[in-house]
Amino acid sequence: MERVSLGRSDLSVSRICLGTMTFGEQVDEASAHGLLDHAVARGVNFIDTAEMYAVPARRETYGAAERIIGNWLANRPGVRDKVVLATKVAGPARNMGWIRKGSADLTPAEIAQACDDSLKRLRTDHIDLYQIHWPNRNVPMFGALYFDPARDRELTSIHEQLAALAAQVQAGKVRHIGLSNETPWGVSEFTRLAEQHGLPRVVSVQNPYALVNRSLDNGLDETLHRHGVSLLAYSPLGFGALTGKYDEVGFDTPGQRPGRLALFDSMKLQRWARPEALQAARRYNALARAHGLTPTRMALAFCYTSWRVASTIIGVTNRAQLDEDLDAWGTTLPADLLAQIDAVRWTIRDPAQ
Repeated sequence: MERVSLGRSDLSVSRICLGTMTFGEQVDEASAHGLLDHAVARGVNFIDTAEMYAVPARRETYGAAERIIGNWLANRPGVRDKVVLATKVAGPARNMGWIRKGSADLTPAEIAQACDDSLKRLRTDHIDLYQIHWPNRNVPMFGALYFDPARDRELTSIHEQLAALAAQVQAGKVRHIGLSNETPWGVSEFTRLAEQHGLPRVVSVQNPYALVNRSLDNGLDETLHRHGVSLLAYSPLGFGALTGKYDEVGFDTPGQRPGRLALFDSMKLQRWARPEALQAARRYNALARAHGLTPTRMALAFCYTSWRVASTIIGVTNRAQLDEDLDAWGTTLPADLLAQIDAVRWTIRDPAQ
């Protein structure tokens, strides 16, 4: 598996990253360990998780994915040094009162405690990439479209958060830091303040990037490129819509192929389940088939071959899905197909934004 350096760091990661939000909910511990073993055997050295996983988030599964990974590492001596382990501290509460008692901020003390808790669950002495899962400030995200300055309020500043993350780096608990669900302004401000104050620079941003959500192409891609920050693309299959599993039956039809959008009512309220997102996915999936490709292969190849993407995060529930996603590596999309993909986007612009 080809590897790439994240940002300006010494982290060398596989171009495909195994995401673990399904661990502890759709995937039990034994199955998760099997998936981790198989991914590593096939050349994946990059594993991403978060303190809030599994998804959909529940009090009962908070921290489950990290604990599963921690047990896997503990039972496989020598593996820890071979993998790049990334996790995330949750931002302010989003109807998750079990995380830091529903704190509406992300303070230095909360960052420090969350980092220690993740280290314990992961059963390791350091985290290679520690990311802020979403901003604590007022910003449109997770399907919200518009910034509203009237909603601004006093919160822990970016400078204070950077200093808190720097303390974890200095303590040897974290090697490098990153962001997730960020905006162009946020990336620029984290970079500016790090350089101004001699604090650690973010090496990566984990944001959605998929055929049904290319909002990153509207400015964040330039920001990342010019600041030397790598993109970790998540949801490349649009929560399953870009596999074709919902093309005929939709999300709510009895007998449909199981997937997160179908299994969990909370998922049906997300951007990925919007009617227009499913409509766009059907068009992309039909385009793939017309070119002799499976929808999954075309959607993943689009991310795998984009200059914008350093590593693509895949989420799976079984070995067949994992192999299918890994086997899509090396697929090249011809220029005429890319032009047709852009033509679809022109008519149905980023419905899962």
